[in-house]
Amino acid sequence: MGNGMSTKQHLLAYLKEGKGTWISGESLAHRMTISRSAIWKHIRTLREEGYVIESSQKKGYLLRQSSDLLLVNEIQEGLSTSVFGKRGIHYFRHTDSTNTRAKLFASEGAPEGTLIVAEEQTRGRGRRGRRWFSPSGEGIYTSIILRPSIPPNEAPKLTLMASVAVAEALISMTSLALSIKWPNDIIVNGRKIAGILTEISTEMERIDYVVIGVGINVNTSRKSLPSDIENTATSVLMETGNPLPRNALLRAYLEWLEIYYTTFMTKGFEPVMKRWKHLAGIIGRRISVDLIERIRTGEVLDIDKDGFLILREQDGTVERIISGDVTLLNK
Repeated sequence: MGNGMSTKQHLLAYLKEGKGTWISGESLAHRMTISRSAIWKHIRTLREEGYVIESSQKKGYLLRQSSDLLLVNEIQEGLSTSVFGKRGIHYFRHTDSTNTRAKLFASEGAPEGTLIVAEEQTRGRGRRGRRWFSPSGEGIYTSIILRPSIPPNEAPKLTLMASVAVAEALISMTSLALSIKWPNDIIVNGRKIAGILTEISTEMERIDYVVIGVGINVNTSRKSLPSDIENTATSVLMETGNPLPRNALLRAYLEWLEIYYTTFMTKGFEPVMKRWKHLAGIIGRRISVDLIERIRTGEVLDIDKDGFLILREQDGTVERIISGDVTLLNK
């Protein structure tokens, strides 16, 4: 047992150890040196959190199945990060948007690595104020608070970094052939499987906090997609035919994010950018970029060291683009 575990976590660990067998209240009370009524109180709390636990006066307690709800215990069990997810996880069954919650916690001083997770978002947001479809229990909707000591103009790099971490997590757990669409969408077979929304708060030329929000379509079925995105969105379930445990994918994302964040903070952005370029495969491609006020078309020469897109237009003009919606054109 790890130190710092609560009584409730100890109880959950014992129930899991029993793997589908009955454990008497007496033996639990004895092992944990607490009263049987205290055990019952913790069992009730675990049930409220979404665990399916049967009880019988004669046999005791039985944990029916591990929950695929993104509960704090489930996320932290086996999580090998040092900071991310280890300094507080705020879990919501329903919330407006995890980024909105994260910004509130951050403004109240929540430490770097604080995680906000929701089963469902009623006002999930994508870039440019778009809605992000967030059905209950089917995806990962999470935001993390960072407090990097970098100048504000380097903040866009964090979005690229997060897209690499999401891609690595999906690659490590599925056999999906995916790519990153600049700056922050993960694409499988031409459809979007994940998106990232980074928001930043600065004061006096320094970053106060950064919130990185991630939405991953995990166990969403084709038929449940709203008509406006049925041709542009996909999920792990749709692409592989198999559901994926969301907790394991969330842990993988946090572990990769911490690796790349540490790399960025200690060795600079170059190693992260190198991996991003490999996963994006956009350099040399013809694209059009919607910049809201106009559309530019041309060939991608590079993504520069700040994460901006370098585009050579038909007339030879070279433009540095900070943000926009990219469409790949046929070669």
